[in-house]
Amino acid sequence: MTFASHVFRHSKQLRNGNASGLLRQDQAILVRWFTHGTRSITSKGDDVLKHRQINNVFGENVCLCKSCTRSVSSTPVFTRGYRVVNSTKVQNGLAASGLVFSRAITCSDVQLRRSFATNSDLPPHQELGMPSLSPTMTEGNIARWLKKEGDQVAPGEVLCEVETDKATVEMECMEEGYLAKIIHGDGAKEIKVGEVIAITVEDKDEIEKFKDYKPEASGGGPPPTPPAESAPAKEEVVEKSPSPPEPKPAKPSTAPPTDRVFASPLARNLAEDNNVPLSSIKGTGPDGSIVKADIEEYLASGKKAAPSKADSKAPVSAINYTDIPNSQIRKVTASRLLMSKQTIPHYYLTVDTCVDKLTKLRAELNALQEASGGKKISINDLVIKAAALALRKVPQCNSSWTNDYIRQFHEVHINVAVQTDNGLFVPVVRDADKKGLSAISEDVKSLAKKARENSLKPAEYEGGTFTVSNLGGPFGVKQFCAIINPPQAGILAVGSAEKRVIPGSAAGEFKFASYMAVTLSCDHRVIDGAIGAEWLKAFKGYIENPETMLL
Repeated sequence: MTFASHVFRHSKQLRNGNASGLLRQDQAILVRWFTHGTRSITSKGDDVLKHRQINNVFGENVCLCKSCTRSVSSTPVFTRGYRVVNSTKVQNGLAASGLVFSRAITCSDVQLRRSFATNSDLPPHQELGMPSLSPTMTEGNIARWLKKEGDQVAPGEVLCEVETDKATVEMECMEEGYLAKIIHGDGAKEIKVGEVIAITVEDKDEIEKFKDYKPEASGGGPPPTPPAESAPAKEEVVEKSPSPPEPKPAKPSTAPPTDRVFASPLARNLAEDNNVPLSSIKGTGPDGSIVKADIEEYLASGKKAAPSKADSKAPVSAINYTDIPNSQIRKVTASRLLMSKQTIPHYYLTVDTCVDKLTKLRAELNALQEASGGKKISINDLVIKAAALALRKVPQCNSSWTNDYIRQFHEVHINVAVQTDNGLFVPVVRDADKKGLSAISEDVKSLAKKARENSLKPAEYEGGTFTVSNLGGPFGVKQFCAIINPPQAGILAVGSAEKRVIPGSAAGEFKFASYMAVTLSCDHRVIDGAIGAEWLKAFKGYIENPETMLL
């Protein structure tokens, strides 16, 4: 453990109130103290500048983002990064033995890290927040805790399992200490990113002090503005002009509303007992009011009484149903697909491809695979390879839309749709255009197994540039149109193969052939119709002449 880490986590000098004396030391000494061993990464000038921007490192934590203008006691400048945080996302900072020295920490960055919390009423402790484990994650669930309150924890040990919007990820401990308090227990749902889920301390004797600990509510909005103080009224002598007399308010009209029905109490009771609407009866009493005789005459006329309110609300027949809670992955899938259909201008291109040569090549390759002890190659593996090569041939389809430019990717990473009991997953086969069929087959089988076990890691489903969805082989669907997986610009929907009668080479001759329908869904902002057709032509060429994929 580095010396700087020791200072940040705890310090006898801090507890004895010597922090102020420590900070009064020469700035150069302070800079060398905290950056020892990392001078090749960070310049001295930047560290000195950082030191000058902070009034009191240990006493008052100042948020340096432009959106904040006040001190944030629960957001220290020096933080430790989670292992799941990509090092490339920590800009202008240094990482040494897990320590992140951020040059310009913002409020959005804090929720990804574990903060050293300072509280005058409590001993030094750390608040563990819900980490952001994927770009689309806004909240997560606690699947289960592998540690319980009072347990000692060490770096690298798994604290709990977090259910994200894509998979279940293990959350590891970054420092040694003791788990003092679990804020959100097993099965906790919809915990916002950055919300405190647990507390750790260094000394075992301090665990009892956090028995009734409750984290402060952390709001992401701007700090509340204090109400403006009312200025004392000044006595001024002002010559007032005579004000005009105030108009008298008009008295409300005492005329009864026209839709009111007047009826005697006896008539009302009789009408209610027989479910007779008073509005359908013409009164013969004084001023047109309804009397008992009017109700009796109405009933004697044989007119049907109106159904009671209880009868009108009763269902015709009871319907049995079960409410199934939506999982986190299903919620995110629903949100993203809805956004895709509402914001992306879809259009669809369908083509039939002859797969006779493809199935023949697959049989030959599988015979070789069996002889060598390898796994069998599926039609879907060949489709993924053909799609990847077509993307390399027509790179315009391997792109993504932004408001300012179209980003064209240089690598081809194919997402493969996998249906599981927990929802739809799309693990990614990276560099599919460069891999052989055997490697693609192994990747797809391994990723599909992890998806069904809900154990995919973020790196195994993020970063795809194109998606393939196959409902033909597993389910026998002839043809369908898939929804684009944003931010990608295209997705290929693969149907089942069926035998058809086609004309032969000679006149009057016919033969059988197997054809597979595929539909390309395109984002018209990125892929024009002619470009989409060119991609389908290249894909069809690889499917109908599969030996070209081996060149």
